[in-house]
Amino acid sequence: MPAETDERYHHGNLRAALLAAAEQTARESGVDALSLRDLARQVGVSHAAPRRHFPDRQSLLDALAVNGFQRIDTELRAAVARAGDDFVARLKALTQTYTRFATRDAALLELMFSRKHGENADVFLAAAQPSFTLLEDLLQEGQVQGVLREGPIDQIGIVLFATMHGIAAMTNGHLAPPDLLEGLANTAVEQFVRGAGRA
Repeated sequence: MPAETDERYHHGNLRAALLAAAEQTARESGVDALSLRDLARQVGVSHAAPRRHFPDRQSLLDALAVNGFQRIDTELRAAVARAGDDFVARLKALTQTYTRFATRDAALLELMFSRKHGENADVFLAAAQPSFTLLEDLLQEGQVQGVLREGPIDQIGIVLFATMHGIAAMTNGHLAPPDLLEGLANTAVEQFVRGAGRA
């Protein structure tokens, strides 16, 4: 292994490199295929090197879940910002981005949500909260603009989230063709807005 590669990883990039490799493995082969030994080989370091950041496989999975929540939040916020000021366009951008993430990284998403109900759940709930806050803020924005009728944001948000999650689950289960994903997300938002809109 080249000295400069070893030096680079040993000075702060190894953790990020391992998480990136772990995401790729989870995407291609599932979470069960993850092992610290294999990840070390993928990034070109010794078998012992990953334990500087992840003492065991579970600590790797925990970090991967937290990183997943941070990444989806970053992607959602960027998509909403790019969509401009129109509420419906912003909501479509959020829905499209979530469903793309949930189909591209289905195994990672399953890990993320399973960790919210396990040991150290508070850590994962805190990591997930920014994305849920973004959705709630966006729905409040719709209410303020008069696009959506008044009502409890948490209930309205659960209905929309369940719809997004359902579209992703149907796509992952081969019950809906992947090429329909964006259209289904847009249709879901349009129907949601009509149903939750002002009379």
